[in-house]
Amino acid sequence: MGEERAKVPVMEETSVRVLCLSEASYESDDKSDYPPAGTNSIYSAILSRNEAVKDAKRLKTFLELRDKYVKKKVIFEDPLFPANDSSLFYSHKPPMKIEWKRPSEICENPQFIIDGANRTDICQGELGDCWLLAAIACLTVNEKLLYRVIPPDQSFTQNYAGIFHFQFWRYGEWVDVLVDDRLPTCRGQLVFTKSFRKNEFWSALLEKAYAKLHGSYEALKGGNTLEAMEDFTGGVTEFFELSEPPRELYSIMRKALERGSLMGCSIDVSSVSELETRTEQGLVKGHAYSIIGLTECDEVANKAKVRLIRLRNPWGIVLWKGPWCPNSKEWSTISIADQENLKKQTVESSEFWMSFDDFQRNFTKLEMCNLTPDALQGEERHSWMVSVNQGRWVRGSSAGGCRNYPDTFWTNPQYRMKLYEEDDDSEGSQETCTVVVALMQKGRRMQRQQGNRFFTIGFSIYKMCGQTQHLQKDFFLYTASTAKCKTYINLREVTERFHLPPGEYVIIPTTFEPHQEGEFILRVFSEKQSTSDRGHNRTDTVFVSDRARANKEIEHDGIRGEKRKPKVTIDDTDDSHSFSLHQDMQICANELKGIMKNVLDKHSEIKTEGFSLETCRSMIALMDPELVQQVLTSARVFQLIFRRYTKDKTCSISSFEMRNAVNDAGFHLNNQLYDIIAMRYADEHLNINFDGYICCFVRLEGMFRAFNAFDKDGDGIIKLNVLEWLQLTMYS
Repeated sequence: MGEERAKVPVMEETSVRVLCLSEASYESDDKSDYPPAGTNSIYSAILSRNEAVKDAKRLKTFLELRDKYVKKKVIFEDPLFPANDSSLFYSHKPPMKIEWKRPSEICENPQFIIDGANRTDICQGELGDCWLLAAIACLTVNEKLLYRVIPPDQSFTQNYAGIFHFQFWRYGEWVDVLVDDRLPTCRGQLVFTKSFRKNEFWSALLEKAYAKLHGSYEALKGGNTLEAMEDFTGGVTEFFELSEPPRELYSIMRKALERGSLMGCSIDVSSVSELETRTEQGLVKGHAYSIIGLTECDEVANKAKVRLIRLRNPWGIVLWKGPWCPNSKEWSTISIADQENLKKQTVESSEFWMSFDDFQRNFTKLEMCNLTPDALQGEERHSWMVSVNQGRWVRGSSAGGCRNYPDTFWTNPQYRMKLYEEDDDSEGSQETCTVVVALMQKGRRMQRQQGNRFFTIGFSIYKMCGQTQHLQKDFFLYTASTAKCKTYINLREVTERFHLPPGEYVIIPTTFEPHQEGEFILRVFSEKQSTSDRGHNRTDTVFVSDRARANKEIEHDGIRGEKRKPKVTIDDTDDSHSFSLHQDMQICANELKGIMKNVLDKHSEIKTEGFSLETCRSMIALMDPELVQQVLTSARVFQLIFRRYTKDKTCSISSFEMRNAVNDAGFHLNNQLYDIIAMRYADEHLNINFDGYICCFVRLEGMFRAFNAFDKDGDGIIKLNVLEWLQLTMYS
């Protein structure tokens, strides 16, 4: 027989890119040493609540609240976003004195919207949120989208009660945000966004609602236009580097505008000192511009086509001094009719034209939010289905980092994907399914007051077949990824389009560095093809997340678990232990501590001072005190498993290895429980010492036993009153 060739680990290169600082993306926090995202709380791990502000908590709709205040003749004051400094800032107090005033105190005859909401109603104030205003300007081009965000049934006259509402797409669902109409002013003038009409207030109130969604006005300082575009539409984002544009970029952008996509652009800067500096031709660096339109005109002299793009500056002024600026010589090269047509399209003084070639030369970044995942390179239009999966990275448990960290990469959340149907337009032998994968990190802007910034994120896709368990380290060591995002980047969302053969896959969403805590949403879009020829209903993409799969095996969201036979066999015949029992046949914690120390002294390879008194109390509380031998046997099993995963025969194991150790002990838990174990028992170095390890296993053993005792009919459901619940949990 020939020698078996050893497996060679697969080497993969992970590309990473950190965006340059800009006013359109710059985050102004001075802290360099910031805490990980989220609260390291067992309750947040269990509940996994959305961090968005949801006024549904009040159990009142906008109309119910408005009518209530109208009837009482009381003007609404929002207790969740009060008119004080906490709503304005979290670190830098504005240099001017702020007074909160209602529109009726600012001007006569205030109006919500005058002659329709349009781009002229959006003028940037003292807040560095040009990225948001650029997205709002794009929104006004599509009336259907606009009035989805800004419900029109609002007024300062009819049924006025000082309350207004706006709707935003937030992590997979639309939320209704209520605000009062008290606005920040200085010397009687609005400080932040305003309309060029002094008595129109929809844009100022929209900005306030968006600030409430993120915790404060200051939280809106610096960002990417894509964020707001997505929050206004729930669409699919794309990001283009204009230094390396795709083929037929003009055609892609033209089709995007035809299909209602929102687009913005900016010029990157390399340092904070370059923010808001101007190029030789007047463009502002680090500033967000809206893309309003594209057109082609015939040059009179040579009949050649000239491609033009129309942009808007949220500042309300035009600074462009290059070709096709107002009154430039280029205008004389096209017909009078084309000149008049272009001037009619330029509805306000903040809009300007430039050639498409100049656009590509001067701008560095193009941001696009499409209403559907349809590719813009073709003419096809499809209906799509979407799978939305909520998840989290927990330090020490499921925050494993990218493929550059093979020891922890496998611990990241894993999402199964099954592709059954190839695309209708697959050509030749290449039968593929089109999928669009979008990974978004949650709540980071709201957490900026804690110093949090966007993580650098990305994902990989692996082909698999039949595996139902969490894929282990060796799978990823010896298996190359089938597809992955082009680069890891510090944006809120990373999106990629793939064409994959039908089959089973697993998607691994990760941060670039390990040990970074945060929540995320993973969306997967696929074309929904007809499956009638199969005789039963089936969709292209079926997701069973690791958490969802575990929930099936541990019914009722981890309350009932599966206890299997341990993957360890022992022979206890060599261990004889002498101990004394009380007359009531019980052993106390101190006696058990001494017994366990004697047992551990026989195993010098584990460096430990023995069990703590608290661990011994847990053993007694959670196991039958009359069956001490059973306690010792279980501890022996747990000890052997510990030795399997201990680091260099020390007295601790990595918290990432607890998943395997728990499985070897016969427990099958879900991701939430693995996260909780890491939070509860790991130290600052993400290690779990022997005492904590044993305490964890004893608690698992005891809680399974307690649950089964309460589960009289074996249906996996128990009912406890509050006192029974407290008795069970406090004693354990």
